[in-house]
Amino acid sequence: MLQLPESQFILKMLKRDLAPDLYYHSIDHTMDVYDTSKFLAEKESVTTADTRLLLLAALYHDSGYLHQRENHEDISCNIVRATLPGFNYAEADIDTICGIIMATKLPQQPHSLLEQIICDADLDYLGRDDFFEIGNRLYRELQAAGIIANEIDWDALQVQFLQNHHYFTATAQSLRNEKKQSHLNQLLSNNKI
Repeated sequence: MLQLPESQFILKMLKRDLAPDLYYHSIDHTMDVYDTSKFLAEKESVTTADTRLLLLAALYHDSGYLHQRENHEDISCNIVRATLPGFNYAEADIDTICGIIMATKLPQQPHSLLEQIICDADLDYLGRDDFFEIGNRLYRELQAAGIIANEIDWDALQVQFLQNHHYFTATAQSLRNEKKQSHLNQLLSNNKI
């Protein structure tokens, strides 16, 4: 999949053109979402054809950050609609890919299994051992953008986000819920929030 021209096209663009202060929304995040989407698709018994659309959506889902932070999902879909017809994708497939991408917009509201998978993949780190490391990248990015002022505000935001978040697929729930709750408990204990 990663060797396909349409995959290489976006990966090269992301590597070359993403702003250096996107510490979280980087090529590493894109590849993490891709790998996790692939894993979840297999566990959730997604067909080969649907997996292909899902994985393309994973590669393109944050490409809007090439242009702007706000409503980047819409911009990502614009990039998909401008790019994928040149690789012979049908309009119906492009619509599906854009639907998957739009499902990642917060608050997440997926309407299909493919949309549920990308939502879970996009926030998979919330229930993983690298939660604090990856969260620190997001903190640095939001701080650089002037969205978060300090670690106290960041910790409060993380607590609120973790309290309101839930995984959609049975696989993500079984693999990530316990660790996610542990991270929430740690934040509450450390900060007395």
